Amino acid sequence: MTITSTNQGPVTRITLNNPDKRNAFDDTLIEAMIEAFERAGDDENTRVILLDAAGRHFSAGADLNWMRAMGELDADRNRADARRLATLMRTIDGAAKPVVARVQGAAFGGALGLICAADMAVAADDARFCLSEVKLGILPAVIAPYVVRAMGPRQARRYFMTAEVIDAPRAGQLGLVHEVVPAVDLDTTVARLITALLDGAPGAQRRARELVHRADGSAVDDAVIDYTADLIAELRTGAEGQEGLSAFLEKRAPNWKPDRN
Repeated sequence: MTITSTNQGPVTRITLNNPDKRNAFDDTLIEAMIEAFERAGDDENTRVILLDAAGRHFSAGADLNWMRAMGELDADRNRADARRLATLMRTIDGAAKPVVARVQGAAFGGALGLICAADMAVAADDARFCLSEVKLGILPAVIAPYVVRAMGPRQARRYFMTAEVIDAPRAGQLGLVHEVVPAVDLDTTVARLITALLDGAPGAQRRARELVHRADGSAVDDAVIDYTADLIAELRTGAEGQEGLSAFLEKRAPNWKPDRN
């Protein structure tokens, strides 16, 4: 089972549960997560949704076999696939209950979309983040509205282009996560946030996102989703995307990387 969903009193815990693959994304996991978030949102007994991951790492991003399969499909199939990922991000972003992300280890690629779509995120101080897509000749298109909203456009330009690994303290400075704590304090800090959420009025909390979206003008509408899905479909099936994925899988440098010997 790629995810588990458990009820713990007023908290529904949705766990990425494929640690052998570092909780990497594929179409099965995306569909399961959409269903889990929708079910938690409809559950009258759930007040808070906790998103976490089993094992050492939160998520390594897209599963390589899935990426290889998508790279062999046409733009229309890639667009449809990208829209399902966009649906997942928007489902988290608009969940009927507050969403808290608990992050440890690596959180690469699409994992940052999950984290930034959540209402709040807490990371262990040894967590690492990376928007690594440009190394494969593609971009973090579908997750971009959420990541840019979190870190701001100026910082996004840098990290979208360089694919630098971001350590946890820097992620906190950038706004990717709200708090960075020692790993031993991760659960305590998450529990404190959940307690604070349970003290608030659920109806007001549901309207809080709407208020913030209207105040900052960054709602993710259908036009934005169409643009990002079209862009990633174009890049996945284009020459650079094909070269980048092939080079990664073949453990060689892509043809755009300079020879530094």
